[in-house]
Amino acid sequence: MKQPYIFGIRHLSPAGAWHLTRFLSEKQPKLVLIEGPSDLDDQIEYITHPDTRTPIAILAYTKEAPVRTILYPFAEYSPEYQAIVWCKENKVKCRFMDLPSEVFLALPSDLQNESRGEEERMSVYDLLDKQAGEDGHDTFWERTLEHAEKTEEYHQGANVFGEHIRAFSEGQERDWPELLVREAYMRRKIKEALEEGFAPEEIVVVTGAYHVAGLLDETAVAMTEEEVKSLPGKEAKHTLMPYSDYRLSTRSGYGAGNRAPAYYSILWEAVKRGDYQYMAECYLSRIAAYQRKSGNPVSSAEVIEAVRLANSLAVLRGGKYPALRDLRDAAVTCLGKGSLPSISLAIADTEIGTRIGALPEGVSNTSIQEDFYRKLRELKLEKYRDITAQDLSLDLRENRTVSTEKAAFLDLHRSFFLHQLRVLQVSFARTAAVKQDNATWAEQWVIRWTPEAEIELVEAALKGDTVFLAASFALKERVEHAAGISEIAQVIEDAFTCGMAEAMVYATAGLQAMAVDAASIVELAKTAHRLSTVLQYGSIRRLDSEPLIPILQQIYYRACLILPGECICDDAASKELIQAMEMINSAALAHEFLEEETWIQTLTEVSHRDDLNTRLSGFAAAVLLERGRMDNQELRLEVGRRLSIGVPAELGAGWFEGLAMKNRYALIARLSLWESLDNYLGTLEDEEFKRALVFLRRAFADFSAKEKDEIAENLGELWGTNSQQVSEVLNGTLGEAEQNIIESLDDFDFDF
Repeated sequence: MKQPYIFGIRHLSPAGAWHLTRFLSEKQPKLVLIEGPSDLDDQIEYITHPDTRTPIAILAYTKEAPVRTILYPFAEYSPEYQAIVWCKENKVKCRFMDLPSEVFLALPSDLQNESRGEEERMSVYDLLDKQAGEDGHDTFWERTLEHAEKTEEYHQGANVFGEHIRAFSEGQERDWPELLVREAYMRRKIKEALEEGFAPEEIVVVTGAYHVAGLLDETAVAMTEEEVKSLPGKEAKHTLMPYSDYRLSTRSGYGAGNRAPAYYSILWEAVKRGDYQYMAECYLSRIAAYQRKSGNPVSSAEVIEAVRLANSLAVLRGGKYPALRDLRDAAVTCLGKGSLPSISLAIADTEIGTRIGALPEGVSNTSIQEDFYRKLRELKLEKYRDITAQDLSLDLRENRTVSTEKAAFLDLHRSFFLHQLRVLQVSFARTAAVKQDNATWAEQWVIRWTPEAEIELVEAALKGDTVFLAASFALKERVEHAAGISEIAQVIEDAFTCGMAEAMVYATAGLQAMAVDAASIVELAKTAHRLSTVLQYGSIRRLDSEPLIPILQQIYYRACLILPGECICDDAASKELIQAMEMINSAALAHEFLEEETWIQTLTEVSHRDDLNTRLSGFAAAVLLERGRMDNQELRLEVGRRLSIGVPAELGAGWFEGLAMKNRYALIARLSLWESLDNYLGTLEDEEFKRALVFLRRAFADFSAKEKDEIAENLGELWGTNSQQVSEVLNGTLGEAEQNIIESLDDFDFDF
């Protein structure tokens, strides 16, 4: 039986796109069938919309969680894209003919994309590379087929290339059964077209070169109706989305991409012009322009010399025109003076590119995408929709120099929106640190659009129709599944930063419902810290945080009550407790409605008790000193008690370690403290001294050189020696014998 015309292509091939359109113009088909999920035909009209700008991609995704997705990208030079454009311009019917996306989404995750199969066939490409003497199959393909000037050369060459790849790997790929099923389905779609009344010569089939032999195999049969019904499937939706040059590149992990999307755009322009010399001139001129813009002069003479070198390299390597390998070598030699690093950024910009696609308004099929782009316009954030990361500084205070309330609080509403995206784990923006003196009203963001962010938006569509509603649903889910009060407190803080008052109310109710009495000191401290943050900055975000006051009071008093008992712990647990004590102390300092004396009494008890972890007792003493609630006499007595003969060395040194964790300059200024420590160490026997040294090393580990110099001044005064000499000893490098002694302490036996 006579077969339709089958044109094998590579999915991102400028020459393939050009020669395919010439082939279509020659054959003048009435129907073009394209490899792609057959349930995506409704996207064809949008792909060729006048306001659509490539690169773009069709995204198919499951309607139920966990969301699974699959992408079908198009560049301007994609043969499939140009075939669709040709059909529109010539009023010819166009359809996709591969398995429906709902079937692909039901396959095991490692078989969803044809790119997986390409990875399996890499060994075959390696063999071809070796035989061709090239540095990669991209270069082999470029010299062999991208530089083919006649349509018949490309058509036959691509089909033969695919046939040989198939012969090398037939039956060996992990996804071979899937490939056979796909080809059986595509044969069915061809058969259906013939049964509709299209003659074979009126049909052109556009498919990956690998599938040509399979579709031409007359012994293979089309999939039956029963077999179609037996296929697995997951209910799916699909949408068109912008894509990027970077995501098309193999560096982003898309296996069916190419390593240099922006370069392939240059190649596409050269093919259209019928002037392959344009590739070298444009590529090398762009690198030179980038270098000049970056402040690295490149002369026109160097560009001309680079073009000549690229052409010479192509001839030496058996090519007719320069391939990317030749152009890059010429650029490094002539424009980079032999240094790749010196022009690496220019090469990346010229080869990979930074373009992102665009779609007409209202084309996206999910309302959350439409809401996202509407918000970008409303909040004047459209300029940040770029593949290059940009900084955005926000001032959350009211801008009194503008005339409307909307403009006055623009940055505040930007903050709400960006935090809502953060809650949804949409990677469009991330927070960055700001200077502490601006922390109450300033925010710093790093914003960068990526296709991944678009996919994350689509996944969030299951939670709500708008960014706000989806974030609200996500916060509610977190409250319902929270394992402890600190997790709910985190939800309250997130709702606060998102400007979502109702979510704050819901989360607050959830916090009140959870039994506070069952919480550990660490849970209580984390919760107190987060509620304190909301209360401190509530006025900036114009949200009512007053209902949180009684909850914070309850948590605060509960924390004060149980802290002493929880300080009976080992050193490993003490690290978390020190952080907890710091959080509670910060909350007590920040809010007058938290009774200070309750906290001071708790700290005093922890600092004086001998049955608690000594590091925690020392830290409690440090907090009291910092707050001015322990004077020099009290400190002297406590030092004398903790650092005395009869107290195990590790306990005394551990207490000093805790004491040294806060307010170091105040400690350094107390000469009596260093005198007591000096006297204490002088009374220890060798074994006891070694025990103490382990803990003291840890205590002084993160002291700065300046702090050690100031300690040296104290010790010099105590010892009657030159403080500079003491400083040199303290900050000097240990000798080999000293280092061996120190290393031996790591395995010191403490008998516990």
